[in-house]
Order: sequence, then C-alpha cells, then structure tokens
Amino acid sequence: MPARKGIRVYGPGSFTARFMQPKKELDNILRPDFDKFFIVKVEEMYRLVTQSVPASRSTNHSCLFITSGEASIKIGSELYTIHKNEMLFVPAGQVFSFKSGEVNKGYLCNFHTDILTGKYNTQEPLRAFDFLRVWGNPRISLDRQTAGFVVHLFKRLLFDYSRNGLQHLEIIQPYLITLLCEVKLLYKPLTGSHQTAAVNTTNRFKELVFTNVRSRHLVTDYASLLNISPNHLTKSVKAVTGKSPARWIDEAIVLEAKVLLSQSDLTISEVAEEVGFGDQSYFTRLFKKYEGITPTDFRRKIELS
Repeated sequence: MPARKGIRVYGPGSFTARFMQPKKELDNILRPDFDKFFIVKVEEMYRLVTQSVPASRSTNHSCLFITSGEASIKIGSELYTIHKNEMLFVPAGQVFSFKSGEVNKGYLCNFHTDILTGKYNTQEPLRAFDFLRVWGNPRISLDRQTAGFVVHLFKRLLFDYSRNGLQHLEIIQPYLITLLCEVKLLYKPLTGSHQTAAVNTTNRFKELVFTNVRSRHLVTDYASLLNISPNHLTKSVKAVTGKSPARWIDEAIVLEAKVLLSQSDLTISEVAEEVGFGDQSYFTRLFKKYEGITPTDFRRKIELS
C-alpha cells in the first residue's frame, strides 16, 4: 500500500487552499511569501475559515493571541480554550484541530523555524523556547504589562508585514524573537519549574515517541535509545507526568491513528499497519480502550460531523 498517503501535513499555502476562501480576500491579508511567515488579525482570518479543521499537522509554528472573546484548539490530545491576554502555541509537526465560527479578536502569527535562525539568533531556536516543542506547555497567560508589550510587538510586525511581506526580514526577525522572549518570561512548564534529570529524561522520551511512534511501541525501545534502563525510564516519566511511558506510547499511537482515520481513505486494516500493527483486532482493542469507540465508529462520527 502507498506509505503515508493518509497523513496530511499542511504548509500555509495548502492549508488556506483547503480550508479557507475566498481567495481574493486572502490575498488582501497574506503576502506572496506567506509560506515562511505571516501575521494577521484573528478576526480577519477566522471569518474566512469555511469549515472545521480536522486533526492535521503543519510545517510551521503557530502563535495565537486573544485580546477579546475566546478561542479553542485541540493540540495533541488536549483541548485548550484561551481568553483575553492568553496565548496558544502549536509547534510545527504537532497534531491540532479546531472548529470554525468562533467570535474573537487578536493576532495570529505563523512562522517557519528558519525565520528564527541566522543573524540575530545563532543558537538552535527550539532549545531556547520550550513552547515550540511538542512536549512543552502550549498555553501562556500574560500579565497586564506583558500583554501591553506583546500587543505593541504584534502591531509592529503586522505593520511591516502587511506593507512589505518579508522584504524587511531584518525587522521581522528581531521583533519576532523579542516577542518570543517576552512570552518566555511568563512560561510555566507542564513539568514544573526545575529542570531535574527526570524532567530532562521525560522530555527526551516524549520527543522520541513523537518521531518514532509508528515503528517503536515498547518501553524497552525508548530506554535503549536513551541509554537507560526501562525501570529508570518508567520511574522518571511517571514521577514527572503521573503517567507511565507505556501509556504515553499507547496514547501517541491512538492520536496518530485518529489523524489517519480523519484525513485518509485508508481501510481500518491499513491504518493499523500504518501505526505499526499487523493485527487489526489488537489495534481495535487498543483504540477502543482510550477512545471508548472502535476505529470504524470514530470514522463514522467524523463523516457525519
């Protein structure tokens, strides 16, 4: 069977073509180089979304900041709702979905990792900003003062982008990095404020699961990749997250399967094979254990929605 045919990883261009219209209005707010970076007002973008967006992935990072109303996005397996002076980040490659029709105001910024590198940032950017990594906390609440700074930065970015696109990258890049640095000051990790050995092990484990879940399903696989014992991995992950590494792996498999079920015409058997199971019945039992319904019923719900 064709490999990976069910996964849809959207760049900004393919995403807007699939879920938004009319093109003329899009062209009024997006510059020709928007696959690398764009910033828009949320209220202008959301009204052009013509349908709910099912579980998908993006090649770029997204940052959503709300100044009034609320916005809800499912990121990974969690549903997040933010209000005034709150932000959500969706890291590149992370699974996300959201419904259309929300009424709110604020700013949406979408950018490729490459925009952060180069002249003004010589270090690997994802190492500097945990909220741009799949294991990070995607929601950040800003105090009144920081929210004022952030609004100013968004307005400055929007001012230059709407007029010049990326012609003035020497302006866009430092303002974007400054924005991320302001937010970083108020960032609260999901695993607490202290980067202990257990936290570092857990974060490395979660990144490995994210990239290897289709082919590696055993705790021993990840312990081997991390050069630690399975017992040490289990103790570390459970101490930090409250969940065993086996559960993290199972939930990642189910999440991957949900993307395939909602984004493709693969049969249930083919979906099972895509996530690494030759035994469809075992896959179905695992899926039902976490979702409460079979893969077939899950797909039927998607089709009816």
